[in-house]
Parts: sequence; C-alpha cells; structure tokens
Amino acid sequence: MKPTSRPNSEAASANISKRIQDLGDWRGKTLAHLRQLIHDADPDIQEEWKWAKPASPGTPVWSHDGIVCTGESYKQVVKLTFARGASLEDPKKIFNSSLEGNMRRAIDFREGEKINEAAFKQLIRAAVAANSAARAQRAAKRK
Repeated sequence: MKPTSRPNSEAASANISKRIQDLGDWRGKTLAHLRQLIHDADPDIQEEWKWAKPASPGTPVWSHDGIVCTGESYKQVVKLTFARGASLEDPKKIFNSSLEGNMRRAIDFREGEKINEAAFKQLIRAAVAANSAARAQRAAKRK
C-alpha cells in the first residue's frame, strides 16, 4: 500500500494489519480484501487508527479530506460505515445497514457474500468527492 504523509500512518497501517491478522478467519480476509479495494479506488487514501481506549483497542479508519469510512468487525459481520453515506448516491443499493440515519450509512458484509467490487469502489470515490467538496466549501466560506 502506498505510504501516506500522515505522521501516524505507519502505526495506523500496522494496527490495521494486526487487526486483520488477529481476526484470523473470514472476517480478517474480508477486511483485508475491502482494504485493498479502498486503496484501489483511491490510491491517496490515508489509513488512521482512532478511538482506542481500555474497553476497545481502536477502529480502522480510511480518510481523504475527512473520514471516508470506518471498518469494524463483529461475530457475524464486517461493517464499513461511511461518514457521509446518507448523502451518497447508491444506485446498486449496497448500503444495507444504518439506513435510518441522517448522516451515516453502512454495509454489513457476511461470511460467504460476494462483494460488488465495482459498486463498492464507486461508493469510495463518491465519499472522497463529497469530502473534498465539503472541504472546498468550508475554505470558500473562510475567504
């Protein structure tokens, strides 16, 4: 994966790799595959590790001009939550979780499910575009 300019990106990438390895089952393989698809969709995406605390080791986060998505793993699903998901076009209807929120949307991946890679990459690119547009709008307001 392409290194990023963030000072903690190496540590974050190492934490994500460790999480994938520690899962050691279909969830680790799924998270690794999704991670690769995210990087394929946006080679400039940055990996971060956030919200670590005693009760939780932390959460993988992929960012570009803000949070694009987070990756959590549970017993039955690997969940990717898109920070601006409610505002994204989803023509292939791959969002299947957290559909009632005003901001976020998520995709729950279950064991053995086929991933619509093209639609997933399209969502990643749309999320990056939404973040970049929001950042540009904030910058324009400051001028």
